Amino acid sequence: MATNDIFNVKIPDSKVAREVTQLIRDTESELLFAHSTRVYYWGALLGKRKGLSFDPELLYVAAMFHDLGLTSVYRESQLRFEVDGANAARDFLRSHKISEGDIEKVWNAVALHTTPGIPEHMHSEIALLQAGAGMDVAGRGFEQFTDEQRAAVVTEYPRGPDFAHKMIDAFYHGMEHRPQSTFGTFNDDFLAYKDQNFQRVNLCSIILSSHWER
Repeated sequence: MATNDIFNVKIPDSKVAREVTQLIRDTESELLFAHSTRVYYWGALLGKRKGLSFDPELLYVAAMFHDLGLTSVYRESQLRFEVDGANAARDFLRSHKISEGDIEKVWNAVALHTTPGIPEHMHSEIALLQAGAGMDVAGRGFEQFTDEQRAAVVTEYPRGPDFAHKMIDAFYHGMEHRPQSTFGTFNDDFLAYKDQNFQRVNLCSIILSSHWER
């Protein structure tokens, strides 16, 4: 297994890390696998820059699982895709006898990685996963990395041509069969962008039509 050293950040060389790498390689597209690996590097680099204490193995597992719910394995699921990935990470870690406290960190990191305003106040692994995902997809926190760091990560794990549109497609196809799971999140942006017939749910309409207003 490659453990490329990028500015003193490496993929953990452990049994758990090797097995999760193989599992995700066997399940996800190269697009999502490379994205997930970059997410780990962005998160770990940011953690080192800020002097945060975090477990690289837990962060790596969370990064590997964070988009698993977008894959065809979950085509019948009606859960939020983040919860599918979090549940899969929990099952994987339990099979390796990881402590429940550490499993909870990973579950929350994956489940909350698209939820703004909360992860940054939680354990470092949770905050860094969200930061890494935001950096790779939307360039959030771009200025917190040097030109050399950005070039090194993308050279080892290329984004590839038309990355943005391919990621939008991946999000859309991972959620088009469960549109109700996007309610209250920005995930409905992906459905609205790709499907002109998609109707967003309006919370004000729900409140005004509730039993209390009848």
